[in-house]
Amino acid sequence: MRTILFTLLCLTLINCSKQKADKPLSVNADLVEIIDEDKIAGNIPPPPSAAEIPNTTNPLKDSISRKIIKNGNMRIQVGDIKKTQNQVNEILKKNNAYIQKEEFQNTDMNETMSLSIRVPHKKFDALVNSFSDGVGSVLSKNISSDDVTEEYTDVSIKLANKKIYLEKYRDMLKSAATTKDMLEIQEKIRALEDEIDIAEGRLRFIDDRVNYSTLELTLYKEKVRSSATSKIGFGSRFVDSLTEGWNSFVAFLLGMISFWPFLLLIPVIIALWRKWKKKK
Repeated sequence: MRTILFTLLCLTLINCSKQKADKPLSVNADLVEIIDEDKIAGNIPPPPSAAEIPNTTNPLKDSISRKIIKNGNMRIQVGDIKKTQNQVNEILKKNNAYIQKEEFQNTDMNETMSLSIRVPHKKFDALVNSFSDGVGSVLSKNISSDDVTEEYTDVSIKLANKKIYLEKYRDMLKSAATTKDMLEIQEKIRALEDEIDIAEGRLRFIDDRVNYSTLELTLYKEKVRSSATSKIGFGSRFVDSLTEGWNSFVAFLLGMISFWPFLLLIPVIIALWRKWKKKK
């Protein structure tokens, strides 16, 4: 009997010690779950800013060649714009260039044709020299070069970093635990995608300006008034002079009429002057 009681007592003590030992394990498990949930909910990294992007040597810098944008404008006086335009088209064809915009103006004093020309970067100097040599008399010429390598490199590096962050956010979205976390991550993904689109558009614009230079060409023809008026007879000139004189008179008369409110003040001023004179 004593042996049975002693055995039951030992089993009871062992069971109690096991329960005490098991309680800390359950607490630790709960803490682990809380920590994991906090990591998912609270440790979402923000999008990369300019300050966070490292300034260390990037392989992308070494792979980017120099980006130089060349632009120019020329003004050339010619004898016949139509004939010169045919000559210009031949020069454009020879240099693989094309006209992006064309404007023509014809006034009593001159004729002007403005051309906005896009030409491959390597053909730019040859195109300018062709216009300078055989088209007409160059009135003005301005050529400029803009080095945008630094801007292109900075945009490229930031773009690469943003794409890395975008992939991280997409991986986090797959393991998001709550709806709130999913919405926050999706919003950050959307903002990053917009920034990436803007950066890629800027790079495409720079590449276009680098690969194709722009030349603003103006063909100018001055009209000689003496040669135009010499063909007009005396009678026509006499009638034109009478017409111009009459038009000038009408313009003067209308100008005087436009001052009618001031004319109303003249009788008032005279009456006041006479009244003042009588008193004196």
